[in-house]
Amino acid sequence: MYSARRWSVRHARTLQKGYRWFEGLMVALDPLWRRIGYGRLEKPVAGIERAVKGFLFDCQMCGCCVLGSTGMSCPMNCPKNLRNGPCGGVRADGHCEVKPEMACVWVEACNGSARMRGGRAALRTVQPPLDWRGRGRSAWLAQAREKAGNRDGSQLR
Repeated sequence: MYSARRWSVRHARTLQKGYRWFEGLMVALDPLWRRIGYGRLEKPVAGIERAVKGFLFDCQMCGCCVLGSTGMSCPMNCPKNLRNGPCGGVRADGHCEVKPEMACVWVEACNGSARMRGGRAALRTVQPPLDWRGRGRSAWLAQAREKAGNRDGSQLR
């Protein structure tokens, strides 16, 4: 998984394009998702998301995906769960102080962001604290629902 995670960072621009297309499809299908019911879709979509993102990014299914802001490097892979930048313990070789065999996810995030369109600016976006109630839930569905709701001006509950 670690090698796939590093591959994803090296191919951040391609993955960004693919995700933008996929996100547009998910938002366009919002009327269908509403008819079926987002609650009914949660378990199967979360399972697919866990498999895909687990392989590519070593996703921890936090429910609040920020891969597009972190150069396709999941900050939840940080042993300290830091979502807004590295700790003060990044080694001189760019590896983690807690897991020396692992490259710091934030060093990877900087490298991936440099490859993405608008990535450097997105990397500077301060992420809100993680709402742990979303753990294990589909970020794909949550983002599609939010964006579709924002598109038509309706409030989501």
